[in-house]
Amino acid sequence: MEVICLEDEAFYALIEKVVARVKEKEGIKEDKWISPEEAMSKLRIKSKTTLQKLRDEGKIRFSQPEKKLILYDLDSIHTFLEKHTNEIYDGI
Repeated sequence: MEVICLEDEAFYALIEKVVARVKEKEGIKEDKWISPEEAMSKLRIKSKTTLQKLRDEGKIRFSQPEKKLILYDLDSIHTFLEKHTNEIYDGI
């Protein structure tokens, strides 16, 4: 048996590529524009007020094709989450 060691960055990059490849082969594609409920779920928030605050402060992109219909840009939500990611400190 052969053991392969990867740094965490390389491991997660590999996982992302594998997931993207599987989605491509299976024809699975996420919508670019998602509902407020889906956006709240992705952001792990429960308050519509918090979602509106993120929108009003320009932290996530949105589209309003109709007066009472607001859709959120999934890519901007992912970017927001990545921007607020903290690196792990191992203390060495």
